[in-house]
Amino acid sequence: MTRDNGLAALPLPDLLARVRACSLCASALPHEPRPVVQMSAESRILVVGQAPGRKVHETGLPFNDPSGDRLRSWMGIDRDTFYDDQALAILPMGFCYPGKGRSGDLPPRPECAPAWRQALLARLTNVRLTLLIGQYAHAWHLGERHRSVTQTVEGWEAYWPDQVPLPHPSPRNQLWIKRHPWFEDTVVPRLRSRVAEVLAGD
Repeated sequence: MTRDNGLAALPLPDLLARVRACSLCASALPHEPRPVVQMSAESRILVVGQAPGRKVHETGLPFNDPSGDRLRSWMGIDRDTFYDDQALAILPMGFCYPGKGRSGDLPPRPECAPAWRQALLARLTNVRLTLLIGQYAHAWHLGERHRSVTQTVEGWEAYWPDQVPLPHPSPRNQLWIKRHPWFEDTVVPRLRSRVAEVLAGD
């Protein structure tokens, strides 16, 4: 269930200040909370990841890691564009690094999205393209329409041109990318064209 607690009435700078000061799940995190988000009321593209990794937690910069390098390559943009909040909003499903599990990072903390997501998304009235990265983003934003990551990404045209479901760009996902060459052959070129169109003012 989504909670509001008066968030809808807050000016965006005040809302973001509250998000960045959040300690809702502090007792479950391996480090002090450090919510990592990027957005402005003018953002044209929304990037929805899973949760920050360790390097992102340390630097406070979203996708500041090899996953981000591959994502920027898929999008066809440079770091300056990626980190321009007038162009891109970056709101992962969990805002803090959740820690390491047996086969990679743990899932996003479940407290985060109900607490903050609707209030933040409501401010993104200029977004023309949403990139949904991985199973947690697919599930939350697509609801009953999402299936497995592979099936959802294979069906990308059903969500075009406003949403694009993507696999995770992590190096850990290299095997998936090798097994599904159609993604980089077909989806990535269309994605780059759409990103350029939106940023140019489609």
